[in-house]
Amino acid sequence: MSRVQPARIDLNPLGGIAGDMFAAALFDAFPDQFAHFQNDLEQLGIDGLGAERQVRQSKGMRAGYFRVIQNTGLEPPRTLSEVENFLRSKALDSEVLGTASGIYRLLAQAEAAVHGKTLHTIHFHEVSDWDSMVDILAAAGIIARLGCCHWRIGPLPLGGGTVNTEHGAIMMPAPATTELLHGYQWIDDGIAGERVTPTGAAIVAYLKPLPLQTGGAPMQLLVSGTGCGSRELADRANILRATAYGHPDGASRTLQQDQVLQLAFEIDDMTGEELASAMDRVRAHCAVLDVSSLTMAGKKNRTATGIRVLAQPGSLHELIELCFAETSTLGVRYTLLDRYIVQRSQHEIDGLRVKVAQRPDGTLTAKIESDQLSENSLAARRRLAMGTEAKLLKQQGRQRDD
Repeated sequence: MSRVQPARIDLNPLGGIAGDMFAAALFDAFPDQFAHFQNDLEQLGIDGLGAERQVRQSKGMRAGYFRVIQNTGLEPPRTLSEVENFLRSKALDSEVLGTASGIYRLLAQAEAAVHGKTLHTIHFHEVSDWDSMVDILAAAGIIARLGCCHWRIGPLPLGGGTVNTEHGAIMMPAPATTELLHGYQWIDDGIAGERVTPTGAAIVAYLKPLPLQTGGAPMQLLVSGTGCGSRELADRANILRATAYGHPDGASRTLQQDQVLQLAFEIDDMTGEELASAMDRVRAHCAVLDVSSLTMAGKKNRTATGIRVLAQPGSLHELIELCFAETSTLGVRYTLLDRYIVQRSQHEIDGLRVKVAQRPDGTLTAKIESDQLSENSLAARRRLAMGTEAKLLKQQGRQRDD
């Protein structure tokens, strides 16, 4: 864990965001993290593969720079299965492994959607080298060890033009990048080129940051860091800034504040099948966190279903249009809610993804993702879930004692 435990980290992508820029900015803010990363990198066991931190200037601004060193002739893994099997064979911390696998899985899902292939037949293209794996491993270690802080991000620079790839010329942002970042805020600052890379986009998609906005509870500025890319931009520094905040003295260190958008409406003239399908389609939107329903007595005492949608702020108009398109409702209420959440982290154990939560009294609880058990019987699901969750909690208890 980092010596500084932030409650919130804001990302300001003035120049853009890529895997190396994210690592550079966060290592600049949390330099103690680099030693942990070097240990992770050693666990890969690839001779000639390394990384170093540098300090550079970008338009007169001091910034950290993250450089990957590649002097190996080994072929990197090129499919999701190959990547996951490779990482699982190494002695990586379960949370770092789970985070890295999660980022790669998002990349694979985006590439599969773009190329019309399945998750396990798609080959990584622009992110299929050791350089990208080191970037993702660095990001995964930082995210895992900083704990479950709340992330926010400013508008992403759009870029533009084309770049040459093995598929020929493609438009910027790259197709995988746009697939990953539906629902996020973008800005056209007039500077062309690739400003957000697929690796950077996958990191953002994994973090699920809220948009930067004013207001909220008072917080203390803890540290800040700046990372730069290798490209020089015409009229601005090519930098990503990370600013970390903590709770004021006396505030909870285990609870975190964030905001969610809530949409609500009632339906009394759709069949159960129609409503179930509509809820599934709303739930599939990338900004939606949860969709729930409640049976009630509605207008003229007709049986009605109340629908509640929780989503990331910044997606209001898009989600309202989706609710109108998928249901027969004539009106949608909305409000922005403040909430507290417990610290949560994603882990991988025995090939299964598990969410661990820390309660205010320090107690840890674990919950396996149920869709991974859907092919098993009820009894088998319960046995596997209980065994896996208990095993992970035992691991976490030993790590905390250390």
